Amino acid sequence: MGSYDLVTGKQDWCVDLTAIALDGKKHLISDVTVAPDGTVYAVDELTPTVFRIDTEGRASVFPRSDLLQGKLDIPDFLNDVGMTAVEWVEGDRLIIAMADGSLVRVPVQQPEDAEPVKLSGTPLSAPAAGMRLLEDGSITAVSSGLLNGKPARIQHVEPSDNWKEATVTVTDTVQDPVTSDVTAGPNGNTYALSGGLADLLAGKPNDGFTLTPVKTG
Repeated sequence: MGSYDLVTGKQDWCVDLTAIALDGKKHLISDVTVAPDGTVYAVDELTPTVFRIDTEGRASVFPRSDLLQGKLDIPDFLNDVGMTAVEWVEGDRLIIAMADGSLVRVPVQQPEDAEPVKLSGTPLSAPAAGMRLLEDGSITAVSSGLLNGKPARIQHVEPSDNWKEATVTVTDTVQDPVTSDVTAGPNGNTYALSGGLADLLAGKPNDGFTLTPVKTG
């Protein structure tokens, strides 16, 4: 993982997270989030490991938890896929999306108290692929149609009881079934991102990406 100066383009630091893990396993970082103090948290799809990187590029293993263990198999691609997205939220917590559509709440100061978020309303579609924190403290999540070929679903996750519970509603869909993230755009808009994963899995070349504006609520 690396940090770059947006003005000069120069690299501030670069860290090898596999060397930090020291577990001899394969790792695949799927998402990162930045806390207000500049600390970065990165989640690993292939092991139940969250990495913490400070503003100087010093990395450490944050928590390892059975709650973050992967359970979803993607045929001809990856097995036991776990964490796919992460957001820092108020109250100094991490909300982690699992590939199977579940959410886990991790208090930064007491990660051993991690627990599942109880979801009501429409279940979060699996595999969960990316999230964006909105100004009101809720989250927009995109769930890829990678396994069923159906349009990706944009869902609004409204928390209650300090993120111990949340209500999920569908707000939009994206025709590209393999949408992989949602991101902020100009004027507060939100865009779904596709990097061409379907082409990759089919063995076809892909040198571009698409951004699609989506409704968040």
